[in-house]
Amino acid sequence: MIQSNRCTEFFLRVEYADISLLGGREENQDRVAAAVAEHAALLVVADGMGGHADGARAAEVTKQVVLEAFWHTPQPLFDPLGFLHITLGRAHDEVVKLGVKLAVEQRPRATCAICLMQQHATWVAHVGDSRLYHLRRGALLWRSRDHSHVELLLREGLITADQAQTHPMRNFVECCLGGDPILPDMSLTRRRPIEPSDVLMVCTDGMWSGLKDTEIAGELTVPGVPLREKLLELAQRAVARAGASSDNTSAAALRWLGDDEKK
Repeated sequence: MIQSNRCTEFFLRVEYADISLLGGREENQDRVAAAVAEHAALLVVADGMGGHADGARAAEVTKQVVLEAFWHTPQPLFDPLGFLHITLGRAHDEVVKLGVKLAVEQRPRATCAICLMQQHATWVAHVGDSRLYHLRRGALLWRSRDHSHVELLLREGLITADQAQTHPMRNFVECCLGGDPILPDMSLTRRRPIEPSDVLMVCTDGMWSGLKDTEIAGELTVPGVPLREKLLELAQRAVARAGASSDNTSAAALRWLGDDEKK
């Protein structure tokens, strides 16, 4: 690349890791990935829904659609929110195609969370109960809100966070990718500024359901400890707490280290 001396570019410096544990299941229906380019980074997690055919294929298709869209889009992205909306819609259409010959209740489905980071900010899209966490210096700044009845009860103050973890409907989601051809409700979060040393994490419910938000924030932001080490430690803890019936447990995390300025 030939640059004028008056032109300055900023290149991302990040530490990132992903993990996926089988848990107590016979098949891992989670898919997770981190993609890091010079000017942008993306985290994606997809959770094939149990009780439906080809959950693993639904999650795999979702992940591949998202990654291909990221790598084929010029970066930094001109319209991050539009990119996320179009990409999730495309993933939904592809998952629907997997079950086009099946009855609606049998069709493959998946939940998904995507985090795009560029230009000192992050944008988020999710559907279902796969989550995004934004952490800073041991504290939870923000997390996505699940598309579930239990999340609604929690937000309205009708149950506590501890009660939500054991609620009989905690595994039921109100929207997902796949199933009905109609585009599902999806949550798109506009630009959120980030600071150096902030940690972003996307994860499936197998991860967050066995951990407190304070644990996640405290562990993943410990300075000087590799992110992969802490991510694995948290995943193993979540699996151990769930016991023999533990779900697939997956997450991808990214720590922003600031920018390299190149002229």
